[in-house]
Amino acid sequence: MTDVAAGAQTRSKTITWQDPLPTARLGATMTGFEYLTAIAEGRIPGPPIAAHFGMRWTHIGHGEVVAVIEPDESLYNPIGMVHGGVAATMLDSVVGCAVHTTLPAGVGYSSVELKVSYLRAIHAGRGEIRATGRVVKEGSRIAFAEGEIRDAEGKLLATASGTCVITRPAAA
Repeated sequence: MTDVAAGAQTRSKTITWQDPLPTARLGATMTGFEYLTAIAEGRIPGPPIAAHFGMRWTHIGHGEVVAVIEPDESLYNPIGMVHGGVAATMLDSVVGCAVHTTLPAGVGYSSVELKVSYLRAIHAGRGEIRATGRVVKEGSRIAFAEGEIRDAEGKLLATASGTCVITRPAAA
């Protein structure tokens, strides 16, 4: 152990979530907009990944969603900044959920492609970061959306474009 590591303070973080499968089954009976609104309003539990990052949904609209987190050091990579995977996860979430808001009950989606551009480093202690996702084109089989992350001052930190496949239940 180096001198620097010997003087480092140990921190801990507790993450609590609920079994996501009952919530997903309930979500299949609601439109995407209704389902995500219920999550944002706290009427049903959010996805476990949101608990890992402390992600909260602050806006749900048709074809547009906004989620925020306040990054802490538990999200750091080895070089002392928030890991790029955190930004990618936030962007994948808002891109996919923007698509989800456009879908009827029983219809789902899955990410097919996500292209992320990292523009600035993200650090803890600088306030919330806000991820916005917007549908660019709704389709019956494929949907296209874009996302961005901005810091508390409105500076652009990362952008993304994504493609989602629309999944429908098999015919009986």
